Amino acid sequence: MLSVLRNRTYRHLFTAQVVALAGSGLATVALGLLAYDLAGADAGSVLGTALAIKMVAYVGIAPVVAALAHRIPRRRLLVAADLTRAGVALGLPFVGSVWQVYLLIFVLQAASATFTPAFQSVIPEVLPEEHDYTRALSLSRLAYDTESLVSPVLAAGVLALVGYRWLFWGTMTGFLASAALVVSVVLPGGAAGAGGPGGAAGAGGSGGALASRSLAGIRLFLSVPRLRALLALDLAVAAGGAMVIVNTVVCVRGQLGRPAADVPLALGAYGAGSMTVALLLPRVLDRVTDRAVMLPAAFAVVGLLAALALVTAAGPTAGGGGWRWPALLALWAGLGAAGSLILTPGGRLLRSAVPAADLPAAFAAQFSLSHGCWLLAYPLAGWLGATAGLPAATLALGVLALAAATLALHAWPPARSPRPVRSLPPRPRPAAR
Repeated sequence: MLSVLRNRTYRHLFTAQVVALAGSGLATVALGLLAYDLAGADAGSVLGTALAIKMVAYVGIAPVVAALAHRIPRRRLLVAADLTRAGVALGLPFVGSVWQVYLLIFVLQAASATFTPAFQSVIPEVLPEEHDYTRALSLSRLAYDTESLVSPVLAAGVLALVGYRWLFWGTMTGFLASAALVVSVVLPGGAAGAGGPGGAAGAGGSGGALASRSLAGIRLFLSVPRLRALLALDLAVAAGGAMVIVNTVVCVRGQLGRPAADVPLALGAYGAGSMTVALLLPRVLDRVTDRAVMLPAAFAVVGLLAALALVTAAGPTAGGGGWRWPALLALWAGLGAAGSLILTPGGRLLRSAVPAADLPAAFAAQFSLSHGCWLLAYPLAGWLGATAGLPAATLALGVLALAAATLALHAWPPARSPRPVRSLPPRPRPAAR
């Protein structure tokens, strides 16, 4: 897997991703403490609103940025997004009211919605061989999982020495380091989203409306059957992941009566399942198709949620939960593994389904639509769990995952189509100046 790091450009980009993720992880811890300072007992509602703002920014900003930024060189776009995020991190320690937190979080996530799709779209060009690209996807998944485990430990070490507001300085440093690493390499291609005459970014012509260009990538994404299947698979991942992210503390503390220290252990089991798959999957994908991995994983999410409904049906208990505690750890590891089996090959599937010129718009659309799935799953896991109980919430998410997996099965035919499948209608070339 590490052989792809011999490519200097990819090595610098991957390192940029790792340090930016580390900075984001520090910001997550610091933001929770800042919310408690500002709102006290209402800190949970502040963080919930901030999470909703994050998802709204992800869903709404990425397609618009793809439309506006189609003539901006990608290196310049990535660096501008990193510098914006660093500026927000610099401002967060000085806020004095909740509305300022919301404003800065929106700007921060808008910059992330700019950075991530552009970053994802350039990797297939840096590593054009599918063998190498597969390993890059696994490394990326591994970086996300490692961040979720390492950042809290790193933050705890910092907090043992200084106040939590210093964590924001660590966040700023991570984003600045990411920008420096991007500047240090020459990226292939020109402007973000620019391509040949069929490039998605140019849909609608030079005088086309912004709304038309913003929706071009989404129209392309929804017009290709395999990408509609990918969207359904993203919904299955969100159904399982939302249960873990939203209700881990409820399951561990409320259902099983275990100490607070066991909450990160459960989250660690989820991350460990995902990391294990990320390490093993490249060799598997050398032998089998993406479809043979991703579709069974979606149905596995359904089975795992059904098993979780049985575990939670016994109701709250004291004394640690007996057999239900190891069962919960196994289910969390299984959901992490199933999610990684779907998310890791997703970039391969997207690259094989659209022409190279349309990749930036397609990645932006996938970024926006997949976070729309999480925006649906989060409140379902939280509100239904609080009002109807965890078994009802788990069954509802299981039904959602089953519908998504079935839709993906029907949308993705067994026979693999040659690539590329489809491009947006060509636009006239601009007159030479």
